[in-house]
Amino acid sequence: MDSDSLATLSLVAVYSAIAVYVLAFIAFVLDLSARSARGLKLDAERERDAAASGDVDARRGQLAGASAAARGAVAGATATAAGVLERASSIGGASTGSNGAGSTATVDDEVNIGSRWQRTGLALTVIAWLIHVAAIVMRGLAAGRVPWANMFEFAMTGTGVIVTVFLIVQFWRDLRFLGAYVTGIVALLLGLATVNFYVAVTPLPPPLQSAWLVIHVFVATLGTGFFAVGAGLSILQLMQVRREAGGMQRVPLLRTLPSSEALESMAYRVIVVGFAFWTFTLIAGAIWAERAWGRYWGWDTKEVWTFVIWVVFAGYIHARATKGWRGSRAAYLAVIGFTAVLFNFTIVNLFFKGLHSYSGLDLDTGM
Repeated sequence: MDSDSLATLSLVAVYSAIAVYVLAFIAFVLDLSARSARGLKLDAERERDAAASGDVDARRGQLAGASAAARGAVAGATATAAGVLERASSIGGASTGSNGAGSTATVDDEVNIGSRWQRTGLALTVIAWLIHVAAIVMRGLAAGRVPWANMFEFAMTGTGVIVTVFLIVQFWRDLRFLGAYVTGIVALLLGLATVNFYVAVTPLPPPLQSAWLVIHVFVATLGTGFFAVGAGLSILQLMQVRREAGGMQRVPLLRTLPSSEALESMAYRVIVVGFAFWTFTLIAGAIWAERAWGRYWGWDTKEVWTFVIWVVFAGYIHARATKGWRGSRAAYLAVIGFTAVLFNFTIVNLFFKGLHSYSGLDLDTGM
């Protein structure tokens, strides 16, 4: 099969993957709807527990009043009534404590609904990912090189890495509640890249004809994938913080998700891995720049923004170890960092000229 046929099949596979990602997104959204219903049920259970606790307190008050009257009338009956009341109070208190503890655990603990929509969404995501990987492989075979030499190819590979990270993390932690975010952003980015950034297979420009293209750019896509998942967890963390502070009560699905502290812990672990990859990206880029252009650093626009992203996520990691910066402030840094990654990929590539202008589009300088 010739390269043109492989490139065409790759594009068809990309469109197919987008379609299946959209179906997975719909399934995950339906799962979130089911979670909302579950959250409303939890609210109703908590209100019933509170009402039951109030009834028990009222009955205890009535019994206490009757006891006082009895003590005033008959001294002998006082001892008997007090004993009965003590036993009733003990039973009532145990019941109330049990109900209260059950309500708190039900509302605050992580709830795994395991609905059929959740399982369907994950299955569709795996299918879309397999088609996606096939598209990447066919693009590489058509080009006779690694498929990340221009904006379309980087977007195709980068979104594939995001899904790969999401699926791999499932082996350690159930993140299916993040499925709508992952499939939604991947379908959107892949669709935009296909419509706006697609270019035919072309030979590599001379500066890119290096083994460092395989290492430097691929490691950057790995870092991007981990940052994307970490940003999604941080967004949920910010929402959960507001709910726990008494806000966002009209978003009942948040009651079925992990606590803000658990989400922060998961986000931190994912972002630390991404930061390690991004650090290597920065170092490898400097080494490649020295071999290609004779200097390690030249304050090129792409170099500057890669460093800015590194600084933001370094600040995030430092913030979590600093008193007063953990929680929402650190989460905002994670979201800002991933926003900078998207800015670096789109705006910097499209509107800033420099030595790293390899989008493959007509607006490139051709360097």
